[in-house]
Amino acid sequence: MKKGVFITGTDTGVGKTIIAALVIRLLRQRGVRAGVMKPIETGCESIYGALMPKDGTYLRAMAEADDSIDLVTPLRFRYPLAPLVAAELEEKPVDLSRVMSAYEALSKRYEFLVVEGAGGLLVPIARDASPLPAPHHGSPYFMRDLARDMELPLVIVARATLGTINHTLLTVEHALSEGLNVLGVIINYSSPGAGGIAEKTNPDALRELCPVPILGTVPYIEGITRGILDTLALTAGDSLAASLLGRT
Repeated sequence: MKKGVFITGTDTGVGKTIIAALVIRLLRQRGVRAGVMKPIETGCESIYGALMPKDGTYLRAMAEADDSIDLVTPLRFRYPLAPLVAAELEEKPVDLSRVMSAYEALSKRYEFLVVEGAGGLLVPIARDASPLPAPHHGSPYFMRDLARDMELPLVIVARATLGTINHTLLTVEHALSEGLNVLGVIINYSSPGAGGIAEKTNPDALRELCPVPILGTVPYIEGITRGILDTLALTAGDSLAASLLGRT
């Protein structure tokens, strides 16, 4: 297994990018030379004729990296849809070998790689795994298969709001049933005003019911800068860093 972590979510919009950035800052504070990758991003904006990934660019900045954006986010699509759907609408191939080549290149540059997936584990990427070599995961090829091929353990990002118990347990159960290594869950307060009874009780309920550790909770903060992330990383504590680095 390579040294790194694959950040996935219980759904889209749960704050995976913020958590990935937080993990990067947390590791850098502890002297770990960590790189970042957002292999596939949809909903990219066209700038001077080129599709630019908002999340990939943000993560590269948070990592203070000078890697080419073609390495950080090798596959980019215009429509904000599942990659399989966006690729077919845009009549662009999903070149999985390009993703894995970029991943291998970044893995050699850094001692730890933070990879952020798109959406959840069952987001479809392609109709099949070609042109990747065996083992073949069948068709279609999902985000869970990408995490498996990268040989990275998962950190699952969950909302704090009503419904998160079901979404989180289903995601964890599926990951474990697929033989994926799940380090744990981070609960992210991804929207303002999340102070209802569900948000107050869900973390404790998940700590009791979830078969993997709840690694922490992250409060909602508007306009997250590098400085704010560094402050959050300081308060996250050494236990989270130890979990990510496999030192528990």
